[in-house]
Amino acid sequence: MLTLSVFIMTACDISQLNNPYPEADHGQSILYSSFAERPKHLDPAVAYSSDEYGFICQIYEPPLQYHYLKRPYQLQPLTAAEMPEVRYLDKQGNALAETASDTEVAFSEYLISIKPGIEFQPHPAFSQSEPGRYLYHALSKEQLAAIDTLADLPVQQSRSLTAEDYVYQIKRLAYAKIQSPIAELMAGYIDGFSEFTRQTAAVDIADLKNQNLRGVEAVNEHAYRIRIKGKYPQFEYWLAMPFFAPMPWEADAFYDQPGLKNKNITLDWFPIGTGPFWLKENNPNRRMVLAKNPHYHADFYPTDGDPGDKEAGLLNDAGKLLPFVDKVVYTLEKETIPYWAKFLQGYYDASGIASDSFDQAVQFSGSGDPLLTPMMRDKQIQLHTSVATSIFYMGFNMLDPVLGGAGEASRKLRQAIAIAVDYEEFIAIFANGRGLAAQGALPPGIFGYRDGAAGINPVVYDWLNGKPQRKAIEKARQLLAEAGYPNGIDPKTGQALLLYFDTTATGSDDKALMNWYRKQFEKLGIQLVIRGTDYNRFQEKMRTGAAQIFVWGWNADYPDPENFFFLLYGPNSKVGQGGENAGNYANPEFDRLFEKMRNMDNGPERQIIIDRMQDILRRDAPWLFGYYPKDFALLHSWYQNLKPARMINNRLKYSRVDTDLREQKRQEWNQAEFWPLLLGFVLLAVAFLPAVKAYRRRQQETQS
Repeated sequence: MLTLSVFIMTACDISQLNNPYPEADHGQSILYSSFAERPKHLDPAVAYSSDEYGFICQIYEPPLQYHYLKRPYQLQPLTAAEMPEVRYLDKQGNALAETASDTEVAFSEYLISIKPGIEFQPHPAFSQSEPGRYLYHALSKEQLAAIDTLADLPVQQSRSLTAEDYVYQIKRLAYAKIQSPIAELMAGYIDGFSEFTRQTAAVDIADLKNQNLRGVEAVNEHAYRIRIKGKYPQFEYWLAMPFFAPMPWEADAFYDQPGLKNKNITLDWFPIGTGPFWLKENNPNRRMVLAKNPHYHADFYPTDGDPGDKEAGLLNDAGKLLPFVDKVVYTLEKETIPYWAKFLQGYYDASGIASDSFDQAVQFSGSGDPLLTPMMRDKQIQLHTSVATSIFYMGFNMLDPVLGGAGEASRKLRQAIAIAVDYEEFIAIFANGRGLAAQGALPPGIFGYRDGAAGINPVVYDWLNGKPQRKAIEKARQLLAEAGYPNGIDPKTGQALLLYFDTTATGSDDKALMNWYRKQFEKLGIQLVIRGTDYNRFQEKMRTGAAQIFVWGWNADYPDPENFFFLLYGPNSKVGQGGENAGNYANPEFDRLFEKMRNMDNGPERQIIIDRMQDILRRDAPWLFGYYPKDFALLHSWYQNLKPARMINNRLKYSRVDTDLREQKRQEWNQAEFWPLLLGFVLLAVAFLPAVKAYRRRQQETQS
């Protein structure tokens, strides 16, 4: 009992026994997050997924970035000294006036000047014993045997960023052995790109920097030029993506050494950039850590934003030096339940909302607005929502003899289905209310999107009481009858019209969703047959035009209407062309307007053309537009400066954490309570007391 008493008295001073972080983290400016699996690529020439961008966009810096606070999205310089200087050239290379027609423009030339004084993070690839003599570019077998991580190489130097680093990265995009996912696309734009790919097919990467790429050159130490074919204003958006971040040739020279790959010492494990953070620790079985780059250049929080940003506290740090946190710790969390529990305990600073936790976090008002539950409000947790620059749609194969084509009957059949499939209900049931029913091909945040009555789809909706109202099912049945299928009956068979839905959703969890789709078509008397298949077979059906109805989605690469409308441009058809036009839609007027619109600058004239394109799509109904997903994020009260924006991937440098408030809340929410343990010991003692007395009594009787 004495030992127990000492333990209890000592333990009463202990709190947060469940704290997953070391004591050394206490009081530090650290942002805590998680990851479910290690990102496959950290090489900016290859990476192209959101989990990879979550890391590399904090490490690498392309010349441009998006303004953190302004919407619609606006490009601004990052490492560039100013926005690129663009001039147009004819076929002979002569300069043209800015007012030159698209047919006159043979090339567009982008001159990009970068800020002087920017340096790469320290890295052994730069380390030299004297100018030109690299310490670690020719490691011996003995040296390799002693290396398990980059930290085993003691000398880690830096060097200044130059224009050649940007040029070298574009060469890497064209280098076939790297297999960049945008190589084929860029081959259609950057002058000399395809020729460079062919000429370097047998070239070792060590000699890549010495090869000339006709359309890309360094003008001087701090300026480089990119020449693209024709006129393509959207190219500036690509200059804000990590594909066009700088890469020093020393990185490839270092990582290409035999023996390093076997130790996972590669660019995919140890990136090398100029950004606000560098990857200090990469342990995919436990955690990944970003640390503040000691060589990061001067970078400042924005001084202006949208209306309401100041009132929301988003300009409290206006003009201050970035980044605000010293470290970002990502812990491996494969299951959502323990992650959610740690967030509620304050051990993660922000969280998305998984479906099984949604009702615990969010409830909807009578008007359909999302609100935090009382438990969340008691913890002063903040809810941030934003409509993503994405769309999920139901597509029709326009080559199909029943649903496809430009005929009036098939058009009315598609329109009837568009009215019948109730995506407001879908959003409520299957997306936890996290979506906005789509009225056209463009989501909010993209130039050309119209809100309110001017932006509704009049084929499917009426504007009533200040909001869109889906047309009654009777209107859909009327259209169906006009299409030649009264009450959903196919006159050729005298039976219900059979339509086929091709999908990869074949698991037991997908059964409710498939039944929902069937019921939507049953409203019209149509029998929907679900044809579930594996992913490869589904892709084959899409390539050959064997699918009839399907569900597809698209996340914007850049915030321009061209990046959505090209999904419906005839020459981009999936069948025959292998393009992204999955439904093989082709309308001559739409295609003509697309070709005119895609290279225009934003303005009233472009808006008029976009409105007409939207009208065409709504009438032809090659898509049932579906919905734009909404992003929901939960933030603890100590997490500041977050403005949701899926397009902005380098947001961590703007994040601020009030460490004192976080520590206070953690102490409050995670006090260790020992009274149940004490009570247990007392009850155990009480239970054993009669046995002890009986034992002593028997001992006394024996002795007597």
